Parts: sequence; C-alpha cells; structure tokens
Amino acid sequence: MRKIILDGKIVQDDSDCYVIAEIGHNHQGKLETAKEMFRVAKECGADAVKLQKRDNRSLFTKAGYNKPYDNPNSYGATYGEHREFLEFGYIEYKELMDYAKEIGVTLFATAFDFASADFLEKLDLPFYKMASGELKNIPLLTHVAEFQKPMIISTGGGTMEDVNRAYDAIMPRNPQLCILQCTAGYPAEFSELNLRVITTFRERFPDIVVGLSSHDNGIAMAVAAYMLGSRIVEKHFTLNHTWKGTDHAFSLEPIGFRKMVRDLERTKAALGDGIKRTYDSEVNPITKMGKKIVAARDLPAGHTIRREDLAIKSPGDGLHPYEIDKVIGRATRRALKEDDDISIEVLNGSERWAEAAAS
Repeated sequence: MRKIILDGKIVQDDSDCYVIAEIGHNHQGKLETAKEMFRVAKECGADAVKLQKRDNRSLFTKAGYNKPYDNPNSYGATYGEHREFLEFGYIEYKELMDYAKEIGVTLFATAFDFASADFLEKLDLPFYKMASGELKNIPLLTHVAEFQKPMIISTGGGTMEDVNRAYDAIMPRNPQLCILQCTAGYPAEFSELNLRVITTFRERFPDIVVGLSSHDNGIAMAVAAYMLGSRIVEKHFTLNHTWKGTDHAFSLEPIGFRKMVRDLERTKAALGDGIKRTYDSEVNPITKMGKKIVAARDLPAGHTIRREDLAIKSPGDGLHPYEIDKVIGRATRRALKEDDDISIEVLNGSERWAEAAAS
C-alpha cells in the first residue's frame, strides 16, 4: 500500500486528505504576522503550514539579484533586496517552530537551494517540499533525499519524462516520496489544471502517495483531486487578498480555506465503503414516499384477485408492489374495504407463500 508518514501522521489511500497551508512569503517578512497565519490556518483545519527558504546570494545570478524591481508588490529597489526583506533567519525559524509546536500544527519549508536545504536540516524540520522549479534539479533533489526525511515534490511546468527522472533519482536514496500534480500558473487556469494527471501518476507510481498543489482560484478542485486519489492538497493561504505581495490575490482567505477542509472531510465520509444498504435515516422518508398494494375497491370474502382489484398507493408500509404477481389469482379469506392492505394473511395459500418467502 502506498503510504507516507508526515510528522507522525499516516497518509495513504484510505486516509483523510493531508492539507497544507502554503504561507510562502505572504507573511510580508513580519514574524507576528506569520504566527497569526499559523494560528488561523490551524483553526481552519490545516495539518501543516509551509514557508519558503532561499539563500538569495547563492540562488540568483548577480544580474538577477541586482535587477531593478519597481512594482507595487516590491519590498526593495532590486529583486535581491525584495527577496532579502521577506526572508526569515535562524532566530525567526526557531521561534516559529516553537510556536507551531505549541499550537499543534506542523511547520515545514521549501528549500530553493543547497544552502537553504542545509539550513533547514540543521533546524531538523520533519520533511521537505521541493518546488516545481527544482523538478529538473537532480543534484538538489538527491542532496535533500540523503537527509532521509519525507519529500514532497511539485511538478509544475514539467513533462512526464521530467517526473520519471526525478522519481528514479530519489527513490533509491529515499523512498519517502510524494509527487504533486501542479500547474505553475499564478493563478492557474482551470482548463490547464489537468487533474487526470493524478490518475496517471497513481498508475505510473503505485508505491507512492500522489497529491495536488493547486494554484487555482477556488476550493472545488481539491475535492475533485481527492476523488481522483490525491491524498495531499497544498493551497496558498492569506489573511487578506488585498495585502501587498504577488501571491495574495490567488491565495485562499480563512473562510475559503475552512470550507475547503470541510468539504474534503465530507468527501472522505461520503465515499463510504461501496456496499449499498438502507440507513436508519431513510426508513421514515421511504415509507412516506414508497408504495404498497391495497384493494382498489370493496372485495367480498372468497373473491379471486384480478389486477383491476389492486391499487398501488402510499404510504409504503405494506406489501411491496414487486409482490403483485404473487397476489393475482389468490382468493380473499375475508371481505376487504377499498384501500385495505393486501397482505399475505388475507389471502389463501398464505402459509405456502410465507414458507417460500422464508426460504
């Protein structure tokens, strides 16, 4: 059975969906805002909250780091300054880890480079996320795999060949892997979500858990993904769509995130076990709406029943209509009034009928 254990929680085909609130840098570089987001995400039902870690000087080329970054969402004059403003260091991560433990939510992070991966490993995070941009970065993927902790990989912008390559590189080193279908649009168009890839992944990789990193605007696709076999869902999370930052516009606010978790839980419960049965809650409504066989008119004792002597009416608290052929041709044992129930007891041959029914 495919299975992954994330900070002590087992995720597999028969489990609830593991829900990740992608905080990213929506905290705007503010420690207290990050804490508030953790708390609210936990209250909304998130299993985990995720940050992003970059060592910007080693991650970007000098040209990329020093590129002017003049737009409404910028926190610096250059892209490097912008990214540095949003980064948390060791002190902040330690405080956030302690806070997450205190409120009972799992904290983990995306490592965007080797230095960041090593930084996070020194903090002893329980597992790691690898972003879509690392799908072809086999050196980084295998570096993190050697930590021997669960890895969750997004596959946005990749081909099946890219996914196969990453899988083949990681699994011999670390079989604790989950692959997420992802479309790296921000937001992603519904026509490009391609949720059926979840099925493709499950067939190609029967030994690992499959999930969805969903960048769409809305909550319904998480349920659709669960129905297709996704057991991990990651959604960007914010406290306010209007906050400064590139990710807030397509992130879920608390009310949406809470509804998504609610609907995922309902979906798990609603799937059931596949055995068709009658529930106690159905008995009264079905009796009220159902039908029974009754006399269509007054009938004398000893009368041989014909089809025109019978009517099918509600409520369904008598002989079921599918028994009608067993009634026709039998004689009444006593007189019946219109709408009286036609039952085994009022017809001749009732003993043989009852015995046949019992056998």
